[in-house]
Amino acid sequence: MAYLFTSESVSEGHPDKVADQISDALIDNFLAFDKDSKVACETLVTTGQVVLAGEVKSDTYLDVQQIARDVINKIGYTKGEYMFDGSSCGVLSAIHEQSPDINQGVDRANPEDQGAGDQGMMFGYATDETENYMPLALELSHRLLKELAELRRENSDIRYLRPDAKSQVTIEYSDDNVPQRIDAIVLSTQHDDFDASDEVMLAQIKKDIVEILIPRVVAKLPAHIQKLFTDN
Repeated sequence: MAYLFTSESVSEGHPDKVADQISDALIDNFLAFDKDSKVACETLVTTGQVVLAGEVKSDTYLDVQQIARDVINKIGYTKGEYMFDGSSCGVLSAIHEQSPDINQGVDRANPEDQGAGDQGMMFGYATDETENYMPLALELSHRLLKELAELRRENSDIRYLRPDAKSQVTIEYSDDNVPQRIDAIVLSTQHDDFDASDEVMLAQIKKDIVEILIPRVVAKLPAHIQKLFTDN
């Protein structure tokens, strides 16, 4: 029987994604200056505050606080009214040298004996329904948020957007696992107060999503995926 499949994505300004991008930037910078760096970093973000924590073994020194600020500013948190911006937020570094016990498992003379340190289990799979082998619902969720970020940076067609957003796409599949149509799109976004009435703002946001955001996303999709939108 036919079924529905849903995937969700968060924008670059979502707190979880902000934390991920800061942690990724730290790892990238350590490896750029010392390819043998061992980095296990976590980032916590909250109102006006960033906490960097973890263990590092590296022969390089980095200004980790400035790296975090650069990431936050690039994302778009650049105004004090957001109560979180890269230039004025507090950045606390609690990064210390990697534990010798952990280092034994991740630093071997013979690369073939290299250990992973930590292990994890994730849900995921590859599929040929998209060019990058990601599930279609997830790919569309990503594309919605990437295009929304472009609209925010352009600050032309939509002027009230803030960095944090989330999208969710539900697709109806046939019995033989073929996408049939887009069943639902859910999108929420952080925004400026541009009207005294919540109802007026909600109506405008919905109108802009339907008339501006979605058409821009659809225009960049292959024809067979565009058809999923027009068949609704």
